[in-house]
Amino acid sequence: MTTLSMKNLGVAVGDKQILDGLDLEVSSGEVHAVMGPNGAGKSTLSNVIMGKAGYQITGGSLELDGQDLSALPTWARAQAGLFLAMQYPTEVPGVSVRETLELALAERTNEEIDVQSRLIEEAEKIGLSSELLDRALNVDMSGGEKKRNETAQLAVLAPQIAVLDELDSGLDIDALRACAERVESMTEQGLGVLCITHYHRLLDYLPADRVHILVDGRIVESGGPELAIELEANGYSRFTESESDAEGVSVAIGGRSQQPNTLATESDDPFADPLA
Repeated sequence: MTTLSMKNLGVAVGDKQILDGLDLEVSSGEVHAVMGPNGAGKSTLSNVIMGKAGYQITGGSLELDGQDLSALPTWARAQAGLFLAMQYPTEVPGVSVRETLELALAERTNEEIDVQSRLIEEAEKIGLSSELLDRALNVDMSGGEKKRNETAQLAVLAPQIAVLDELDSGLDIDALRACAERVESMTEQGLGVLCITHYHRLLDYLPADRVHILVDGRIVESGGPELAIELEANGYSRFTESESDAEGVSVAIGGRSQQPNTLATESDDPFADPLA
């Protein structure tokens, strides 16, 4: 069994403390959903797990099966068994998804894997056109195609722990169901999932074992799936100090919120300087 563990984790960007005393543990076969108002630190959590530059661990620990991740570069964390499905998948001109996965798998194993056949198989499962598999990575793809593409990559790479940063962002209901159900089937094979989302609807197809509420960089409450249903009905007012703290909350099933994430350090570009 593989376990991603965070104990009393503190994270800062520049002189701003984003996460403060966060405790969370995700093991093989489990699905943990993290929900919270805009600016709570959800994307910071995914970025620090994968080692994005500019995020400084100020306290506590971040470990994978007891191995300290804090000093490992992103590629080493991926080789160790972590995978991040980004909220805004990056376009990489000149490199196809097939070439990307072939290189990644070659670094991780000596086994010969027919990546093209595996990709075609996975694309069929989630309704991704096979014509997109040799296109430059995420270039000229719709938001839904990018998310299906990332789900196919996840299935081919078969990591130990997957961090899904708003997998449901930009997906219509059919794509949401296809991607979420494919991830759910992978949990039956031992995949552990940390799922960051605003919406209960994702959890209809990717049921969570535990739901965690993140507010101001701390997990303020954890519970079962019923906690996500409560959020859908009542928002975050019970977990915040004032009604103003809950402004911009997006928990209803219908439509994405049009209010932007106000946390300046959570950039749409995963390779951008977080201090810029």
